[in-house]
Amino acid sequence: MCPPSSPHTVNQPSGWPESAGPGDSPSASDTEALASRAAGGDSAALDALLRAIRPDVVRHCGRFLLFREDAEEAAQDVLLQVARHIERFQGRSRFSTWLHTIVANCSRQKYRELKRRSAEQHVLPDQPGAPETRPDPRTTSVIAGSRVDLLEALERLEQESPHLVAPLVYRDLCQMDYAEIVDRLGIPLGTVKSRLHHARRQIRPWLTSQEL
Repeated sequence: MCPPSSPHTVNQPSGWPESAGPGDSPSASDTEALASRAAGGDSAALDALLRAIRPDVVRHCGRFLLFREDAEEAAQDVLLQVARHIERFQGRSRFSTWLHTIVANCSRQKYRELKRRSAEQHVLPDQPGAPETRPDPRTTSVIAGSRVDLLEALERLEQESPHLVAPLVYRDLCQMDYAEIVDRLGIPLGTVKSRLHHARRQIRPWLTSQEL
C-alpha cells in the first residue's frame, strides 16, 4: 500500500504535464545517477529526482486510470512512496524498473479505493445539495473506448492465479521490456513468456463477458 505521508513534500500536479522543452528533461543515465545519490542519503538529489520523474509518473499512471484526477492522485502516491523508501533502491536493477513496480502498485491501489468509494456512494441515500457523484470507477478503463475495465480483470486474476499478474502488468501496462521483467521478477525469460501467455489467455474471456 502506498504511504499516506512522507518527510519530503511533493507538490500535487495541477494537470497533465506539459512536454519538456529541449534540455529540460534529464536523460535516463542522469535519472539513474540521481536515484543512486538519493538512495545514498542526498536530499538535494532526491528533490531533483522527484521533479524529474513526475511527468513520466503521471503519464504511466494514466495507463491504468483514464480519468486525469485519478491518475494524478496515484502519481502523488508514487512520488511519496519513492521519497519515503528511496533507500531501499540498491542499484541491483535499473531505477526505472524499481519505479515501474511502485507505479503499478499505487495505480491498482487507487483503483481499489475508487471501487470502495463508489460502493459506499451507492448505499448512501441522496442528500439535497450533496456533491455530484464521481464516475463509476468501472468506467475508468485502460482499454480506450471500452466499458470493460482491465483492472477489474486483474483483480479477478489475482484471486485465481496471482503468479500471473506481475508479468501481465509489467509487459502490457507498464510496457517494460523482457529483460527488465526478468530482472525484476528473478525468473527465467521462458517462464516470464509462459506466464504472460497464460495470463492473456485467462483474462481474454473476462474482457468480453457481460458480467464484468
